[in-house]
Order: sequence, then C-alpha cells, then structure tokens
Amino acid sequence: MASFMIVPLTINFLEIENYGIWLTLSSFIAWFSFFDIGLGNGLRNKFAEAKANGDLTLAKAFVSSAYFTIGAVSIGLIILFVGLNFFIDWTKVFNTSPSLHKDLGLLMPIVFGFFCLQLVVKLITTIYTADQHHSTQGKMTFLTNLGSLLIVWLLTKTTNSSLLIFGVIYSVFPALLLVGFNFLAFKGRYNYCKPDYKYWKKEHLKDIFGLGSKFFIIQISWVVITSTDNIIISQLFSPEDVVQYNLSLKLFAISSMIFAILATPYWSTFTEAHVKADTIWIKGAMKSLERFVILFSILCLVILFLSKYVLNFWLGPSVFIPFEINLAVCIMTIFIIVLTPYNYYINATGKIKIQLYLSLLMALINIPLSIYIAKSLDFGVVGVMISTIICIAPGVIFSRIQFKKIISETAKGIWNQ
Repeated sequence: MASFMIVPLTINFLEIENYGIWLTLSSFIAWFSFFDIGLGNGLRNKFAEAKANGDLTLAKAFVSSAYFTIGAVSIGLIILFVGLNFFIDWTKVFNTSPSLHKDLGLLMPIVFGFFCLQLVVKLITTIYTADQHHSTQGKMTFLTNLGSLLIVWLLTKTTNSSLLIFGVIYSVFPALLLVGFNFLAFKGRYNYCKPDYKYWKKEHLKDIFGLGSKFFIIQISWVVITSTDNIIISQLFSPEDVVQYNLSLKLFAISSMIFAILATPYWSTFTEAHVKADTIWIKGAMKSLERFVILFSILCLVILFLSKYVLNFWLGPSVFIPFEINLAVCIMTIFIIVLTPYNYYINATGKIKIQLYLSLLMALINIPLSIYIAKSLDFGVVGVMISTIICIAPGVIFSRIQFKKIISETAKGIWNQ
C-alpha cells in the first residue's frame, strides 16, 4: 500500500518531467545490478545446500566469499563511476533540460555509490530467503516503502521541488536501513555465519560462481530485456512518456507482487527437495503454484478492465494512461507470472543452460527490436512493450517444457544441464 501511496506524493513533489527523469535514472542505475556477478543467486542455492547438509562452517565460507567479493567489486565500480562522471553530460543521456546539468552531475555518483552499497548489504535478505525465512524480505520491503513514504511526505511539507534532494534522500535511506539489518542479523540469528575474511577461499568462490556465472549472464540479459524500456522510451520520446509506462507497471504490480510473495519461498524449498529427490512434493508444489498462476492472471485482466477507474481514484484526472499501454503491460505481467514458477524450479536445480542461451539471445535482439517496432512500424511507446513481450514469450514455452522433462526424468543433453 505504501508503494502506491508514494506515487502521487512523488509526482506532486517532483512534477511529471522530473518524475520521469527519476524513473529513467533509476532504471539506468539498475543496469548495474548485474555487477553482483551472479553471486547473490549462487549464494542462495549454495547456502541452502550447506544448511540442508548441516555444514554451518561451509555456509559461513560461502557467505564470507560472497560478501567480500561483491564488496571489492562495488568499491572498484564506485571509483570508476566517479572518474567517468566528470566526462558525461547526463542531460543528454536522459534527454532532458540542460538546466539540470549541475544537479544530475552531483546526484548520479551519490545514487550510484549507495546503490553499490546495497549490492553488498542486500545479501542478508538472500541468506534469510535461502534459510526459508521468506517473510523477512517482504518485511524489509515494507519498512523501506513506509520510510520512503514518510520521507517524501516530509519533503512536500518542508522544501521546494528538487530532484537532487529527493534523489539523495531516496537513495541513502534504504541503504542505511539494510546496513542496520545486517548488523542485527549477524549479531543474532546468523552470528555463526558472520562474514570473516579468513573464510574467503577461492574454491568457495568458484563453487558459488560456477553456478553464479550462469546466473550472472541471465541477470544481465533480464536487465536488458526488462530495464532498458525506460531509457529507450525517454530517448525515442520523452521523460513524460516514461511516467505513463511506469505508472501502468505499478498498477499491475498489485498482481505480480502478491504472486511473488507467494512464489518466492518455493525457490529455496525446491533446492532442498531436489537435493533430497522428493519428486512427489515438487509435483504437488508446482500444481499449487499453477493454480495461483491462473488466479493472478485473472486478477490482471480484472485490473485491466477497471484500470480507468482505479487510475482516476489513485492519481486523479491529471494523469492519463492510454488503454493500449495498460493492455501491453497486462500481457507482459501475465507472461512473467506464468514464467516464474518454472524458472524458480529450474534455478533451484541449477539446470539453467537453456535459460542462459535463450535469455542472452533475447537480450541481443530486444533493443533493436524495440526501436524497430516503436519507430519504424510506428507503434510508439507501446512498441517498446511489444518487443519486451516478444522477448519474454520463448522463456514461457521452454521453461515449462524443461520442467516437465526434469520432473519426469526424461531430460537429456542440454535439457538436463
């Protein structure tokens, strides 16, 4: 609820153009999420396996190796980014007014620096999830959204509109919240696996990165497929058009977020069940998830047909989103919901080679396809979303086929790798 309440407050504080710039800026920074080099997902599986086998020392070694490696990568990225920042005109990158040159020059390294800090400290939520304390990540998200809502409300009451002030506060708060959460977790529940440099071992890093390197490429590919839309729309059209697209995404996130809350716990549980060869449980769990897929896909359609009234209630008459944008986002959301359970199982088993190749191929064609459909075929903003849908669709088909093959023990060759 807080994440929805914050949108009209933010638009009111920043106004439409600056809000569009912030959304585009956030998407640009999110591209660098792949610099956790897949270690987050690799840690998730390896930590779960170590706990399932009762090897707490190995679990500590995996945690230490992941923390110190991503920490070193983050420091290197910050130094590199700060150096490059002097030579980049961000107003051209985001297709916005030259008057924002100074503010964006100050804001970008700050936002990027705290983003890199989050790359490290958000690993604690991976540990909780791998240890099947799945509600913890939801609680952190709730606290972040609630705190952000309070901060934006205070900004509207105490200061004039400023993208710089908003961006700094909005970046610093969640990073510091996660730092505090790390401190509490490693002083309490996870004291036994608190990061210690002497437990950093090349062989443990290889164990995580052996699987994590594949996740790394998949992660890069998904960032390109799903997170470049804001930049493409901003460059081809305007920051204001980015706002329409993102507000539609937030509307349909009602369905996808609730589904993710229900589905996320299954990843680590699938890992444990796969290690124990508990096929009966896996089949039953997948049937339950498939029922949820149908339910939340129907919810997406309900949201689509009520979108005009919901948006008017949520944002008022000042913001209009064309039906075709909502339709495209609805289809995209349904595809992601259908894909999620099968990908979670495949990721849990580590048999991700097909997903790797497919994601990489779709990432390579996504940007040129977006430009072609949006500009050459004259579909406008909707064309960018059509491209994303086309790139997600093959994954929906192939992931289900692979799940069926693995669970029936008929997977051979690349289907079993």
